[in-house]
Amino acid sequence: MVEIIREINLGDARDSAALLELLDGYARDPMGGGQALTDEVRASLLPRLRTCSHYLGVIAWHDETPVGLVNCFEGFSTFAAEPLVNIHDIVVVRDVRGTGISQRLLAKVEELARARGCCKLTLEVLSNNHVAQGAYRKFGFDAYQLDPQAGQALFWQKKL
Repeated sequence: MVEIIREINLGDARDSAALLELLDGYARDPMGGGQALTDEVRASLLPRLRTCSHYLGVIAWHDETPVGLVNCFEGFSTFAAEPLVNIHDIVVVRDVRGTGISQRLLAKVEELARARGCCKLTLEVLSNNHVAQGAYRKFGFDAYQLDPQAGQALFWQKKL
């Protein structure tokens, strides 16, 4: 099999279809919420992503089959006064999990982030997703803290 890991091209119909397919598979997984993407999200996601200059995506292909995806967004570190890349979604299809795809996807994200002059990568992970946590630690991620006395950062949300 030929493996290709590269930046996603949202103007390419094949990449766009693969993004929706992979993201829907992730959304259906218990670690992604267990619900398929709605028709509204499927219809609006790509047009809206195409308007986001701060979007960065990486896709993995085995021959003609999409097997991995990372959706990221550029942010800004006020403490470093430099941009950062937040990994928002990372997807590896079940059939190729454990083969190192996540590490190669993350390496490509890091390469692209460095080219953008970013100071760090960030991500969120569910506390019970031990497999993902292991993959992220293997790549060099760790829990975020400024001072051990203050504790680790927690990721919260308020839906609007």
